[in-house]
Amino acid sequence: MLSRRDFVKGGVALVTIGTTAQSLLKGAVAFAAQHPEAVAATRPKTLILVQLAGGNDGLRTLIPYEDGNYFDARPTLAIDPEEVLPLEDGLGLHPNLRGLHELWSEGTLAVVQGVGYPNQNYSHFKSMAIWQAGDPELSFDNGWLGRTLEAMESEIHDPLAGFNIGTSTPPELRNATVPITSVQDPEQFGIRVRGRPAEPSEPRTAALLKLYEEYPANSPFGVLLETTADTAVSTSQQLQAAAALYEPAVDYPQTAFAAGLSVLAQAIVADLGVRVGHISLGGFDTHTNEAAAHDALMATLDEGLSAFYRDLEAHGRADDVIVATWSEFARRVRENANGGTDHGAANCLFVVGRSVRRGLYGDPVSLTDLIDGGNLRHTVDFRSVYATLIERWFGVPHDELLGGRWPMVDFLPSV
Repeated sequence: MLSRRDFVKGGVALVTIGTTAQSLLKGAVAFAAQHPEAVAATRPKTLILVQLAGGNDGLRTLIPYEDGNYFDARPTLAIDPEEVLPLEDGLGLHPNLRGLHELWSEGTLAVVQGVGYPNQNYSHFKSMAIWQAGDPELSFDNGWLGRTLEAMESEIHDPLAGFNIGTSTPPELRNATVPITSVQDPEQFGIRVRGRPAEPSEPRTAALLKLYEEYPANSPFGVLLETTADTAVSTSQQLQAAAALYEPAVDYPQTAFAAGLSVLAQAIVADLGVRVGHISLGGFDTHTNEAAAHDALMATLDEGLSAFYRDLEAHGRADDVIVATWSEFARRVRENANGGTDHGAANCLFVVGRSVRRGLYGDPVSLTDLIDGGNLRHTVDFRSVYATLIERWFGVPHDELLGGRWPMVDFLPSV
C-alpha cells in the first residue's frame, strides 16, 4: 500500500508501508548532505502559527515605556522603563523576551501593532472563531489556513502539509480536502492495538484500512477519509523515524510548549513536507494577579521560540520557515482592582524569520483615544496580516480566501 508522501530526493520514489522509514530517511539525509543546493531549491516555504490562547496583554508585551498614560493606567502592572528591552519609537519588549530582542537586533523580527477588526467581540469563543475563520462575519465553512492549504492542494503531496501539535485539528486548519495531522507525542501517534503501535500487517490494521477504502469517495468528506487510515500509519512511521534520527542543535527548555516546537523542528529538518505548523500556548486570560503569570508566559514563549529558531538556523532551515503569533484579543488599557486586566481589543503580534523585514508595522495605538469604555482602537485589520502571509509567503492570491482584497503589511517583501 502506498503512502501519500513523495518526499525523498535523489532517486528514491514513493514510500511504501512495508519500507523501513528510518532507512529511507537516512538515505534522504545522506543525499541532502551531498546535494544541499538541489535539496534547498525544492524545499517548500513553511509557516508556523503560534496561538497565545486567552487574550495576551499586548501592553505588557510591546510596551509604550515613554507614554505617561501607560503608567497612569497601570500603577502595579506597568513595566519599569529601565527593564524594557527597547526597539524604537518609544516602544520596547517585555524584559523576559530577551531572545526575541536578540532576533530584532539581527534583523529577523517584525512586530505588527494595533492588530484587530471592526466591532471587536470580547467573547473568547466568538473572537477566536473570527480569527480562525479569517472573517468577522463567520461566513466561511472552514479555517483561513485550511482554505489556503486547499488552494495549494495541487502542489501538496504530503500528509504532514498541515501539522498541528495537539490532540485535535484547530479550526483555522479545518478543510474538506487536505488531511491535517495532529500529534501530541510522535511515539503515541498512529494506530495502536492493545496499547502498542500496530504493524501494517496486523489483521486489525488491515481491516481498518479496508473499511476506510470502502467509504465512497464522492460522499461528504470522502476524499479526505479515503486516505486517513493510510496516512495515519505512514505518517506515524515517518515521524518516529525522524525523531530517531533528529539531533537538536540547541537545548530546548523543559516546557510542553518547547517540546511541541521541537517536534515541529524534527518534521521540518527531516523534510517531511510541512507547509503549515500550529501550536498553542495557553494561560493568557489574566483577570487576576497578572504580573507573575504573564512574566512566566513571556519567558516560556521567548525561550521556546528562540530555541526553535536557533535549531532551524543551525540545520540550515531558517530561510524557508517563518513564525507568526496571534491571540484572540488583547487586554484593557487600565488594570482592574484584582491586579489583572480584562478583555481588550487591538493587540500586537510577532513575525519571526530570516525572510522577515525587521520593523514596527502599523500605526501606533493611542492610550487616550479609546473605544468601548477603555480599549485600544485597531490600526491594522488582521486580514491584512493574513493576506500578507498567504500571498507574499505562499504565493497564493488571497482575495477569494479572505472575501476581498486587503492591503499588504510590509514585514515580508513583495513576491
